[in-house]
Amino acid sequence: MKILKRFHLPILMLVFCGAGCLNDKALLLRSDEKYTDQNAFGTIRTSSKTLAPVYAPLAEQIVSDFDLSKKDGIGIDLGGGPGTLIVELCKHTQLHWINADINPHFFPHFYRQAEECGFGHRVSAMFADAHSLPFRDNYADIIVSRGSYHFWEDKVRAFSEIYRVLKPGAVAYIGRGFSRNLPVETAKKIRAKQGKKMRYDVGKKADELYNIMNELGIKDYRIDIPKPPGSENVNYGIWVEFSKPEANVCRKEGGQDNKSNAKSKSVESGLYPNRAISGYCHYQPVDGNTHTGFAQGAV
Repeated sequence: MKILKRFHLPILMLVFCGAGCLNDKALLLRSDEKYTDQNAFGTIRTSSKTLAPVYAPLAEQIVSDFDLSKKDGIGIDLGGGPGTLIVELCKHTQLHWINADINPHFFPHFYRQAEECGFGHRVSAMFADAHSLPFRDNYADIIVSRGSYHFWEDKVRAFSEIYRVLKPGAVAYIGRGFSRNLPVETAKKIRAKQGKKMRYDVGKKADELYNIMNELGIKDYRIDIPKPPGSENVNYGIWVEFSKPEANVCRKEGGQDNKSNAKSKSVESGLYPNRAISGYCHYQPVDGNTHTGFAQGAV
């Protein structure tokens, strides 16, 4: 994989990765004026100040949830921006991480940050539009994204692209907000600094994600609305976790081989037990109780 080490701004350069980035749709370069160095600088500043406490706990949760500590392969952070989450993920994994972002003005900062932490040889940067990812099919072992998906103009298309790029058996974790292990007092301080702009309706966002999964025919998914104890009045955000089934593997139901059409219904599996079934999302916050439906208190 060719690693983009020097980015001469403001020229947009598209990097083709011999093994995984041979997608002619990647030629859809965008020169939107909103993807500027000023825009990147503002996000970098926020990530290093207001949102600085968010990334380490989120990386720890992702590594723990998906057992990544000893896994080899490719991880992608879609809309990774400054790359702070990738640097934290590098501390706990052996994966090679790609910062796939539509604004290349982030990349010099990202590489400096990675190299200062000793991870320069384990990261790459890729100019990427979420609606047309420059990666071949079945490429990534995991795809993560924090604070990006709600900006995607065509979410169905973007999630379809993520699913396409996942390897069979691989998982994506896409969302906005915080991990469930972020201390409540820290979350409160961050939300206080952010103000009213983060007071979105979590229930409506869950409906939206459910409809996207349903439209794409993705069966193995879980909508996650973190609600740690004491966070009743704090918006911890919302996430969706979904996976691509292993090739030629029958799903399991009740310990028996399920020979029925996999597209006909959602079934439980050992890896991802909380599923959308009959139009509802079953999710389990840290209180251990299973909640059915979407609205767990909009904040």
